[in-house]
Amino acid sequence: MLSGLTEDLQLLNDMRKTAVIDKELQRLQLDIVALQETRLPDSGSIKEKTFTFFWQGKSDQERREYGAGFAVKNSLLGSIIPPSSGSERILTLQLHTSGGLVNLISAYAPTLTSAAEAKDMFYDDLSAAVSRIPENNPLFILDDFNARVGTEHSSWPTCLGHFGVGRMNENGQRLLEFCCHHGLCITNTFFNSKPQHKVSWRHPRSKHWHQLDLILTRRATLPYVNLTRSYQSADCDTDHSLVCTKVKLFPRRLHHIKKEGRPRIDISKTHNQDKVTEFAQSLQSILPGPLNGNASARWQHLRDAVHSVAMSVFGRKVNKSADWFDASTEEIMPVIEAKRVALTAYKIHPSQHNLQTLRAARSKAQQVARRCANDYWLQMCTQIQLAADSGNMKGMYDGIRRALGPTQNKTAPLKSTTGEVIRDRQSRWSGG
Repeated sequence: MLSGLTEDLQLLNDMRKTAVIDKELQRLQLDIVALQETRLPDSGSIKEKTFTFFWQGKSDQERREYGAGFAVKNSLLGSIIPPSSGSERILTLQLHTSGGLVNLISAYAPTLTSAAEAKDMFYDDLSAAVSRIPENNPLFILDDFNARVGTEHSSWPTCLGHFGVGRMNENGQRLLEFCCHHGLCITNTFFNSKPQHKVSWRHPRSKHWHQLDLILTRRATLPYVNLTRSYQSADCDTDHSLVCTKVKLFPRRLHHIKKEGRPRIDISKTHNQDKVTEFAQSLQSILPGPLNGNASARWQHLRDAVHSVAMSVFGRKVNKSADWFDASTEEIMPVIEAKRVALTAYKIHPSQHNLQTLRAARSKAQQVARRCANDYWLQMCTQIQLAADSGNMKGMYDGIRRALGPTQNKTAPLKSTTGEVIRDRQSRWSGG
């Protein structure tokens, strides 16, 4: 799997997880997804075919753990303000809608066995993030809280519904106190969903299902939950199931101000005049179509003629950012689908036979992925080496750009002269 372009194989493998997640989110028809336990270093973004992934993690020198992020559908990129600052446990995203600014927070809380100091620090940071958001702005916190809130609706009537699961633990006590302080409610407990949709994690020893992944919102926003626009909370590197909610929102595209004195450049789709002439002649030979038909028949004939001629003359657009996963989709996707089916069967009926089937499906998926990646890199390296030996510098650099895969944008925090991370304008100027 060596590409000759990077020595960090762990980073290479982690980046291609986004391609698998992109396919799964596209299948589930989601719009915005909050991700926890991304375990990616630093902060950055990567654009896949359908979704763009944003993440915030620990520095590259620290241990790979925790991590929060978002997956946003590419069609909504014009309506969001990308996350610019955060921590490995809390990341905020803003969405412009017709009703105003909507704030989304992706967070990953400490586990039950974590130290009390770590839990206090997390809830202090989360409380500070919520306090910075105006009370009239809708707020959604999509979080793996590692907390069981129980079913005591009478004790917590303002933040807990009638459809909770299990018993409350220490983390659940902290969470409910946090919700009462900020006027939040746990949406998972306000809707009578199917039993398999109420829980998200199965304890490996007791085999009991628990409701750990929760979605919080303000009570004023609760009537709009479970309607139209999809949001979701998901763990990237654990065995948690996905938690989904639907919200009635209408995104509004941000209008960027055009700089004065900067001319607008209109570039044609193609500069090959021979193909343009061929396209015009081929289209003219097919048209006109049925003149006596109705408007619908004439429009269908025109549409099909333009599409067929364009495909025969220009061909399908080649993605310059294609990598080994995209090149081997037809071979990889069936084994990924088989692994997903085996995982679903094991969750529904956890038996030894289904466990062995799941392990076999996972092993086969890894083998196919490694073989496809190895074949792709060998073919890519052969083409690059051949272009270099023949003196084709353009072909060599084009091959290197194709080998790099999707564009990954890394961001670094702005620091003051004292080395502290600058989070607002006041600390920026006070830091020198």
